[in-house]
Amino acid sequence: MKLHTIETGKFKLDGGAMFGVVPKTIWNKTNPADEFNRIELAMRCLLIEDGDKLILIDNGIGNKYNNKFKNLYAIDHESANLEKSLHALGFQKNDITDVIITHLHFDHAGGSTEWDSNHKSVLAFPYANYWIQEKQLSWALNPNDREKASFFTENIQPLQDSQQLKLLKGETAFNQYIQLLLVNGHTEAQQLPLITYKNYKILYAGDLFPTYGHLPLPYVMGYDIRPLVTLEERKLFLEECVNENIVIFYEHDPYHECGLVGIDEKGKYYSKDTFPLANLH
Repeated sequence: MKLHTIETGKFKLDGGAMFGVVPKTIWNKTNPADEFNRIELAMRCLLIEDGDKLILIDNGIGNKYNNKFKNLYAIDHESANLEKSLHALGFQKNDITDVIITHLHFDHAGGSTEWDSNHKSVLAFPYANYWIQEKQLSWALNPNDREKASFFTENIQPLQDSQQLKLLKGETAFNQYIQLLLVNGHTEAQQLPLITYKNYKILYAGDLFPTYGHLPLPYVMGYDIRPLVTLEERKLFLEECVNENIVIFYEHDPYHECGLVGIDEKGKYYSKDTFPLANLH
């Protein structure tokens, strides 16, 4: 089995929303804001080669946006995008056999679909099965007023209309190397892959720990629908990351791909090391 980092581009979100109750004077040290108070974020995905399977975890924001949307979120696809990253490894979208979607927010699942020549949204990975939690799909189809701006019909409807959508019910052993774990604080039934790779365990952290700057317990995003649930989930995962030396793969950190977690004498969690995925030999 081989693991590859897939950079799909960058975008920006409001720094205050990303760090919730944490003061800007603190979070601005690790995630500096621009003149509009936005911080730069990666949309980093993971590609897994496993025999005849080519598994992609999340797929970024896609390219179905207009100029207004692009400017609002400062979307940058010049330095990296999904197609370029796949081609650099000798692959293309048609080679993907499975797409594991952590959740259906536009910055994680927007690349699931693309416009065809008639401006119709179609599957971007025509030969892949798409794996999503049944509860997340139901949640996205009946969104609350706070979260509905993150769910786009053009990202979801083609999946529903296809025979390639595979719905999961709870925590799942995807294969012998990938366990899909569930958290419900950020959104209903976000699934986080825990991957056994060589002598390591790697947690694809999604929006539970979007950047390494989010490791301290109170650093819960303002976007989370159940912040107190997120807090408890973070406690459990951080304890396990320390005890089992689990590597965190950061989806949104623009500077750091992976890291390890430490705990100090006061019981506070911190990033004790960061490094590229390629360093895991």
